[in-house]
Amino acid sequence: MDFDRIARDGMVLLGCGKMGSAMLAGWLARGVPPGSVHVIEPTPSDWLRGTGVALNTDLPPAPAVAIVAVKPQMMGDALPALQALGNGATLFVSIAAGTTMARFSDALGAQTPIIRAMPNTPAAVGAGITALIGNAHVSEDQMALAEALLAAVGQTVRLEDEAQMDAVTGLSGSGPAYVFHMIEAMAEAGVAEGLAPELAMQLARATVIGAGQLAAGSEESAEQLRINVTSPKGTTAAALDVLMPELPPLMARAIKAATDRSRELSA
Repeated sequence: MDFDRIARDGMVLLGCGKMGSAMLAGWLARGVPPGSVHVIEPTPSDWLRGTGVALNTDLPPAPAVAIVAVKPQMMGDALPALQALGNGATLFVSIAAGTTMARFSDALGAQTPIIRAMPNTPAAVGAGITALIGNAHVSEDQMALAEALLAAVGQTVRLEDEAQMDAVTGLSGSGPAYVFHMIEAMAEAGVAEGLAPELAMQLARATVIGAGQLAAGSEESAEQLRINVTSPKGTTAAALDVLMPELPPLMARAIKAATDRSRELSA
């Protein structure tokens, strides 16, 4: 997708921390003109200052899109800067966890087109996945524009209902932390079996990265990939005899806890 409308009307990025910076880097790499991006960021990094974007200047009167990338607890202070753009042609895209579209409508106006999105931290290396849902005022062209912008940092999926966002938060939004903890646990287990800590961590990291790349590039299911690497009565089977009764219910409880917490934050 080209970004002609952004080049013509401009866009706004409210907040440019880690996620905002990852998205901005992806947009610039895909040809979004730096001068068409207006960034509001009270503590800009040296990298941001050097991108050529319009930083903390007057906003365009009717930008194509405004991306809200501030932390939820900062939303009350941040949104007033964008209120003048509500109830118009500007599409609002929020990546703030736990902030509903209804809250944005209350702040920006009932006719405002709003998309709620949940990316995850692998977006920082262009390997994230973002779930999106829009309100009734979002056109198909606007949804496609949001998907094109968020595809700069990974895959995108559309949700059928905003209520699904809590489960998305529990699964993929918080999910990278579960994988990082698994790397920690694998490395610690390797040390317990006699490996040096640095070697154990290198092996654990590379194993998880390689398995993820194999899963991403294969047409086979995760179940089949597991079966492929498991010889009957072999070492992998011995390990899975321990993991398989414990891991699925443990993961279900973990994701439910994260999902429930997301619901509490959204209330």
